Amino acid sequence: MALKLRFYRCNTCGNIVQVFIDGPGELVCCGKEMELLEPQVNDTGSEKHVPYFETLEDGSQIIKIGSELHPMVEEHYIQFIESLSADKKILYIEFFEPNQSAVIKNNIGATKAFEYCNMHGLWEGNND
Repeated sequence: MALKLRFYRCNTCGNIVQVFIDGPGELVCCGKEMELLEPQVNDTGSEKHVPYFETLEDGSQIIKIGSELHPMVEEHYIQFIESLSADKKILYIEFFEPNQSAVIKNNIGATKAFEYCNMHGLWEGNND
């Protein structure tokens, strides 16, 4: 069963998909079932991956990766950041390339964010 708002990866070609509506079927790519990605939530080591929230005076939010910004070089970078509103009705996503700053700003009242690092996979952070 494909689960709403969950991420799946093809371990053959690397495609990543996100489900928007639950369904009974299995997700298949390259002739194989796709892997359900379980986001990591605790940073270990010197590199930081957990999305970090800052709320501005106007109520908008900045979400960056780690309390110290994540590297953004060709070999190691954040591919996207997605934030989710508290009522789970609004998604905001930005995609990144190497040498860009992996920081987003939005005003959806996000309580959860996900990011995908090309080397270390999917991570989740909460606005506690």
